[in-house]
Amino acid sequence: MTPQEPSADTRRRARPPVDPRLLRYSPTTQRYVLVTAVFAIAEVIAIIVAAAMAASILSELIVLPDLRSFDAQWAHLAVLIAAMAARAGMAYGHDRYAHRAAQQAIAELRAEALDVLTDPRRTSPRTLLTLLREQAATVLLRGLDALGPYLSGYLPALVTAVILTPTVTVVIAFADWPSALIILITLPLIPIFMILVGLMTRDRTSRKLATMSRLTAQLLDLIAGLPTLRALNRAEAPTAQVAELGESHRRSTMSSLRVAFLSGAVLELLATLCVALVAVGIGLRLVFGEMSLYAGVFALILAPEAYLPLRRVGAQFHNSTDGLTAAGQVLELIDSPKGSATMPVTGGRGVTVAGAPITILDLGVHGRDGWAPESLRATIQPGSLTLFTGPNGSGKSTTLAAIMGLLAPDDGSVLIGSIPVDHADPESLHEQIAWLPQQPVVVPGTVGENVELFGVLDRDAAERAAVASGFDSVVLELPKRLDTRLGAGGVGLSAGQRQRLALTRVLASPAPLLLLDEPTAHLDEDSERAVLTALRERARAGDTVVVVAHRGVAREFADQVVEFDGGVPCATTH
Repeated sequence: MTPQEPSADTRRRARPPVDPRLLRYSPTTQRYVLVTAVFAIAEVIAIIVAAAMAASILSELIVLPDLRSFDAQWAHLAVLIAAMAARAGMAYGHDRYAHRAAQQAIAELRAEALDVLTDPRRTSPRTLLTLLREQAATVLLRGLDALGPYLSGYLPALVTAVILTPTVTVVIAFADWPSALIILITLPLIPIFMILVGLMTRDRTSRKLATMSRLTAQLLDLIAGLPTLRALNRAEAPTAQVAELGESHRRSTMSSLRVAFLSGAVLELLATLCVALVAVGIGLRLVFGEMSLYAGVFALILAPEAYLPLRRVGAQFHNSTDGLTAAGQVLELIDSPKGSATMPVTGGRGVTVAGAPITILDLGVHGRDGWAPESLRATIQPGSLTLFTGPNGSGKSTTLAAIMGLLAPDDGSVLIGSIPVDHADPESLHEQIAWLPQQPVVVPGTVGENVELFGVLDRDAAERAAVASGFDSVVLELPKRLDTRLGAGGVGLSAGQRQRLALTRVLASPAPLLLLDEPTAHLDEDSERAVLTALRERARAGDTVVVVAHRGVAREFADQVVEFDGGVPCATTH
């Protein structure tokens, strides 16, 4: 079972209309429910007052000819207008507050979930990478937005139904108990049909979210691997798979929408027939003189109001399934037990990377496509340039993450000297590593600040690094050279320029361990040779250099090659 696909037990488990954890983790939702209850009480009062005034006016105009003047009815009219205006004003004010509260509640849940994802005491690095790659990216970015209609539409309708429907039914009972009896008999039909629709909708909603998660994961993988795919002239290969996932998402979404529209029509028809039954009963009793005109009009006006909240709940029911499905997954993430991490946060052993060999002992990481790598054994000596090469998905980048301690392996271990990486102090270890990922990071600030992000050996070293990576020519084209600001309010860099900046940052760094993932993906062959020459010089100076590359030119500069061929990786020494 993949992380994004809910289990059968999860799909079948009854989901409450309001998850208590939602109130616990979102203070805004607590306040919102209280405010909604206050608005519902005020709305009940306004409805009853308006119905009483309308019934008084109609009955007096028809039954009492002496009271057919404006002077006799102005007080009733004034109260009626005030009640209707109050109801309209409360509806407007509540809608404005509802949308703001919904967005704030979503922000609170998103922040809480991100805190869990970034807290090693709650989520291990391995779990973190899996969640971000699969389910969390979808749920936190797009899926959690479905909670907005649930909070602003379904939840107010539910609270109003709990308060307004029983109150209105009791008031009708005092005026005309047969009408109240009809309402009590027919009212449960709407929740019963909602439950039947919900059983049919729940699995469709879960499938839609799972399909969206797979599509998002596929697109993220494609975007992350575009430089490599372009380098291998394979950029068009995933097109069919992405199109198939998109079509699957379209089918699941349309299936959910069909159920939503049909369920809304069924509930509207049912509520209309129930009100018609009440109206027929009142009409017959009025014809036979078994009730007063005031009581009949009063009950007839209030009868639709008894069904209205449930009709609103039915209309918003589809929003509730989408929102609760996404919120349920986020809340399960927030509720994940502490202590699942296999690596310490602080207090680990200090480790010295300079001059220490890196030993990889039977390293294995199990991903969604199997083991990558599996049973990897290699020793990376200081003062050497080691090349990781092999097909995509064979575990090269994963091995770099395990060396840095960003990922807890499922099997085996990584030693720096005699100290396992998972026992080392992360902060001390990371200060001694210069890392170049496949997608280089540019932080907001000047070009010079970005170059010095990992520190700089000296000015001459920075200049040599810029020449080797070709970034010196990029700097000459910038308006303020090294003082040019990047990011918001500054200039942007192309993918190739970002790659050259990141290479300069790594080559100029004083870190004794250099880890580079596809460092020459955006460079021409001459620039690639210049960069590899600079990396070999760093290795000859005593530093440990590990390079992930596909193109064969890197083999000419490597002291050791570790082949990832889909089976057991093997190391060869040049």
